[in-house]
Amino acid sequence: MDADLHRACANTIRGLAMDAVQAADSGHPGMPMGMADVATVLWTRFLKFDPNAPEWPDRDRFVLSAGHGSMLLYALLHLSGFDLSLDDLRAFRQWGSRTPGHPEHGHTPGVETTTGPLGQGFANAVGMALTERYLRETFGAELCDHWTWGICSDGDLMEGVSAEAASLAGHLRLGRLVFLYDDNHISIDGDTALAFDEDVPARFAAYGWHVERVDGHDPEAIARAIERARAETERPSLVACRTIIGKGSPTFQGTERTHGAALGVEEVRKTKQALGMDPDATFVVPDRVAAAFRGAASAEAHQAWHARVEAHAEGAKLRAWLQPDWDAVVADTAWPSFEVGKSLATRKANAACLKAVVAAAPHLVGGSADLLESNGLTIGRASLTPQGFAGTGQIHFGVREHAMAAICNGIALHRGLRPFGGTFLVFHDYHRPSVRLAAMMKLPVIFVYSHDSIWLGEDGPTHQPIDTLVAVRILPGIEVWRPGDATETAEAWKAMLARTDGPSAIVTTRQGLPTLDPAKTRDTARGAYVLAEPEGGAAQVVLIGTGSEVTLCLAAQQQLAGQGIRARVVSMPCRERFDAQDDAYRAQVLLSGVPRVSVEAATTFGWERWVGADGAMVGIDTWGASAPGKVVAEKFGFTADHVAGVAAGLVK
Repeated sequence: MDADLHRACANTIRGLAMDAVQAADSGHPGMPMGMADVATVLWTRFLKFDPNAPEWPDRDRFVLSAGHGSMLLYALLHLSGFDLSLDDLRAFRQWGSRTPGHPEHGHTPGVETTTGPLGQGFANAVGMALTERYLRETFGAELCDHWTWGICSDGDLMEGVSAEAASLAGHLRLGRLVFLYDDNHISIDGDTALAFDEDVPARFAAYGWHVERVDGHDPEAIARAIERARAETERPSLVACRTIIGKGSPTFQGTERTHGAALGVEEVRKTKQALGMDPDATFVVPDRVAAAFRGAASAEAHQAWHARVEAHAEGAKLRAWLQPDWDAVVADTAWPSFEVGKSLATRKANAACLKAVVAAAPHLVGGSADLLESNGLTIGRASLTPQGFAGTGQIHFGVREHAMAAICNGIALHRGLRPFGGTFLVFHDYHRPSVRLAAMMKLPVIFVYSHDSIWLGEDGPTHQPIDTLVAVRILPGIEVWRPGDATETAEAWKAMLARTDGPSAIVTTRQGLPTLDPAKTRDTARGAYVLAEPEGGAAQVVLIGTGSEVTLCLAAQQQLAGQGIRARVVSMPCRERFDAQDDAYRAQVLLSGVPRVSVEAATTFGWERWVGADGAMVGIDTWGASAPGKVVAEKFGFTADHVAGVAAGLVK
């Protein structure tokens, strides 16, 4: 591309960004204006894509981690021929538009992931690159041969999640991952020197990345740097592009004024004049610019890939991995059986279930944040190492909870593998932003949490997640399972695997729980069910338990029977799944008009809905304490005597 055409392409991006932000009177024009040169080089010379097939599996992935600069991505998608019109750009940030303020996966064609919370897209891209390497080493370069590209900002690289993800990417030598760093030295508050003066390229070199420094407004220098990055197939690459935020604005370029607000009508006119554009025309796309971007599309490469897949011996297997039948996996899994009455921690039952699933599903991969044995996530397959991924499945994320969850999101977004990741429940707080985005994007990631309550004992209140269970449940779109024994654990895994329209979480115990009769737990998948009816007549009170407290409810039922009080025991392993049942089923289980008691070793917040105004809640609304688990439970009222006393008080 000659210099004049490149300049026209980059300036068209700048014009579209200015016009859309000005029309909305809201947005971030400075980043698209500053990175227009870099993006033009990448999209016209290097990126492999087919705008008519945005989800072609062997396309290159492009992640705009700096999601506040969304108009850069929308301009690129429009110019490159994706199904995004100029009218869509005119509707930037408006109700019902396909151009929301930050890119949203599943909402706009060509958007690979939802970004905006800084650092998330960076870590997602690591998950995508990990998946590409896994599939390439499993099926060969004829079937999997693409790159993961990204643009990140100073803000992305200040966030800890990107540091965690970059460290793991360097360790695993994800050589087909290239990030273009918008090194403009400006954040919302002003010059980044206010709080950020580290040598970012040196930091990434220490992570094991290949690093380039380049003038972000010199297209040939940018292209040469990208070529050198592509040659470094054993290391991920960071290309630090020194840019001017808001480039072209006579008054505001290089300042925070262009970061997060429209330039103003007069400044937009002045900028267009300075760039050699018509100052009175808006949303202009010259024919030669559209032709340059659309001429870079890879429709022929796309069709050639399909032909290779059809002809290849492993083609059918790859398609099965890309579009797996999880109901068939559930049916094909040799699920473990558990001895009724035997005490077994649900984290150990979880481990047995997971090993059985992995045997039937080689495309299920994952691990934990340095807690494999503790979480019950050792799957009996080899670990991913810098030397190779093929035939493996166990991922060692290290003590990187936040990046673990975001990387799992990237794996799910890429497709071809199904990820799980685990830690102690209390450390959900360390990766909550990524779990939130998994729910927002409806990704089928499985989050595994162990050490679920005050019952873990001696580690004390810092590790006793009395508040965390509700923090997970409150996220719209996630299903949270807290099984009451080994058999419910197996049923929860079946439900989680079969669910492909959102994330699931399973919460397990460290302490042993008696195994229930599987004939009584077969309705686990409905979220709540009647586990035990009273003898001698209709129930006078309903005891609702989750997890380890189901056993407590059964013991309290026996005590109440000795007092002549008839209690029904309901196990509610998944409130979200139960909430999705019809009114008749919920009323049948909870018995309208009968007082209810919820029993859960966590905060009582949220149980009001299920017990009603006339019910009672046995929980813990204060911090725990350090002592043996049984002692802690007794001190906080998690005994059969206390539960029976609360229930008897309601009945009387």
